[in-house]
Amino acid sequence: MSAEATNPATAGPAAPPVPQALTASVAPAAPRRKARPRIDLRRLGRAALLGSATRDKLPDAIGHVVEAHRAHHPDADLEPLRRAYVLAESSHRGQTRKSGEPYITHPLAVTLILAELGAETTTLTASLLHDTVEDTDVTLEQVREQFGEEVRYLVDGVTKLEKVDYGAAAEPETFRKMLVATGNDVRVMSIKLADRLHNMRTLGVMRPEKQARIAKVTRDVLIPLAERLGVQALKTELEDLVFAVLHPEEYARTRELIAENAARPGDPLAEVAEEARGVLREADIPAEVLIRPRHFVSVHRVARKRGRLRGADFGRLLVLVNEDADCYAVLGELHTCMTPVVSEFKDFIAVPKFNLYQSLHTAVARPDGQMVEVLIRTHQMHKAAEAGVVALGNPYAPAPESGAPAHDAAPAEGERVDPTRPGWLSRLLEWQRAAPDPDTFWSTLREDLAQDREITVFRPDGGTLGLPEGATCVDAAYAQYGEDAHACIGARVNGRLATLSTVLRDGDTVQLLMGQDPASEPSREWLDHAHTPAARIAIQRWLATHPGGGNGTDDDAATEPDDRAAAPARTAAAARVTSARTNSAPDGETTAAAPAEAPRARRADVLVDRPGAAVRLAKCCTPVPPDAITGFTVRGGAVTVHRVECAVVAHMKGLGRAEIGVRWGDTAECRVTLVAESFGRPHLLADLTEAIALAGVEIVSATVEPPSQQRVRHTYTLELPDASRLPALMRAMRDVPGVYDVSRARHQAPAP
Repeated sequence: MSAEATNPATAGPAAPPVPQALTASVAPAAPRRKARPRIDLRRLGRAALLGSATRDKLPDAIGHVVEAHRAHHPDADLEPLRRAYVLAESSHRGQTRKSGEPYITHPLAVTLILAELGAETTTLTASLLHDTVEDTDVTLEQVREQFGEEVRYLVDGVTKLEKVDYGAAAEPETFRKMLVATGNDVRVMSIKLADRLHNMRTLGVMRPEKQARIAKVTRDVLIPLAERLGVQALKTELEDLVFAVLHPEEYARTRELIAENAARPGDPLAEVAEEARGVLREADIPAEVLIRPRHFVSVHRVARKRGRLRGADFGRLLVLVNEDADCYAVLGELHTCMTPVVSEFKDFIAVPKFNLYQSLHTAVARPDGQMVEVLIRTHQMHKAAEAGVVALGNPYAPAPESGAPAHDAAPAEGERVDPTRPGWLSRLLEWQRAAPDPDTFWSTLREDLAQDREITVFRPDGGTLGLPEGATCVDAAYAQYGEDAHACIGARVNGRLATLSTVLRDGDTVQLLMGQDPASEPSREWLDHAHTPAARIAIQRWLATHPGGGNGTDDDAATEPDDRAAAPARTAAAARVTSARTNSAPDGETTAAAPAEAPRARRADVLVDRPGAAVRLAKCCTPVPPDAITGFTVRGGAVTVHRVECAVVAHMKGLGRAEIGVRWGDTAECRVTLVAESFGRPHLLADLTEAIALAGVEIVSATVEPPSQQRVRHTYTLELPDASRLPALMRAMRDVPGVYDVSRARHQAPAP
């Protein structure tokens, strides 16, 4: 059978106790429901067989499920639950679990877990029936006839998940099959997670090696899924249960630490909680202040990070309020009246996590040096934090009609809606369809699941991108543009030019620079910088369909001639440069030779305060009107003219050389050297020379340095018919896609 489990009374790792949060209300609160007694699954199993199940009357066995369901959905129609229980109980009758309990106790327990999380009636109905098609004679057609297509779809999805082989040899196909089984409906995965939680709770009678195998799959596959779907209540308990099985000695030591802390006199968390209640009461902010004990794995992680634990390390404060604005009001009061630890502040309300989590995180310091972490959120945020997608309700419900973003628009008829859209599961479904093969999908997915921290980067338009820690501009490009990111040629990070390999940090602003060439292609080198499945799969898919491609912007971007250079629209000058043979310069640069027939142009007039002296414009800075200029006498009595800011000027002054007064006369043709810096891409040299030619400027020579980190540096010596055209020429060159800066050449001063 699909749900193997044992009696919790038998030997084996018991479920770690879940401490109850200490609560106190600052403002009057509604009376709390009386806590339900602990459920005895043996007794519940017998009730399932012997209890009342007459028509139109709810069976006694599902009383706990109904109570939990009504707490979240007081107006729910319970008739589907009654009929689903009757069918499940009669179908499983005679079947037992490994512990000897009636098998019906398992779907009942799974359904109760989901009911406690706030799942809607359809999910609970499917949960009661989730093993019937696999383990009994009930068919999917019968389920559809009695409960409708939606329940049939969910039961079918869970049945397919049960057939997935989690063995090591099947890993590359595991997630692919799971995702195909879920379709676009996260409720299938929710039922699976609750199913695994109950089986982990009752794992004791299995052989140790089988316990370890199930625990490892839970750790590697299902716990990351619970995290991605935001179901923290399931994730934390699964973590503790896996911890108990795979690391029993460390688990026992952690239990001892928690027990020792509970026995200590005084509780720093309680003291800070009481102080916080007083602060909020004085500020007239209705709020509940709760103490949230850390679960076992969390305590273990803190102990490894901080060494010796103190009282405040065993829990956190949780402040619950009614409105979003109250969260910030609470934050302000706590930071005003207590000592804040500024480095611990994070705002997940303004920028929610990828799994829908919203909360303010901060910390305050006690006089004894202990730091108390504080979480601030609304009641609705807390529900979403605990139950994730389970708390979102029916994913078939229409989206809001007004003020909703485009991706929340109502679906077309017959289209299934994913309530996490544009969340992680939607992207995952796209990845599994786009991956060229199972191994590619699995390797990239394992990397994604291993990420336990996320950063948020901002787009210039005010939007945000959620990326894993360590993500680069390559990842940002594919997160924002999908496969259109193949045309990305560079980025600006916080306003500064950056290569696509630049690692992003939380809070960075990223502007992605896109090329206009539809034939743009990604570089194989990008795979070294891609950390997200979206980026890796898109790049690998393109490379798989373009054998021999993938040079992209890394080697042929600017050094290869382009057949488009011979197009009629090019001028003769552009054609001469782009088709010129290349020579190897002594310093390794690639130089396009100057055409031999290029005429010598006359220079702009320069007036010198030394009559009769010959005048030369310095090649180091190529001054042109209206540059501020100065002159120095060189051997032979000639005067060399430099731009005032030229490095050579400072060097000459340092040598004690006297300056000669010079000034511009009538403007005329002039020679200037420009440096264009760009991101490499195909046809870049041809496009630049075309822009220069269209400006009516003669190219004397062009030098292109080998690409470095996807950047290319071009140096052009140009003859302008009139110096006044220089600003317009530089603008035209900057407008060429991929070019991010054009400047006048600057030479270093010679060594003294």
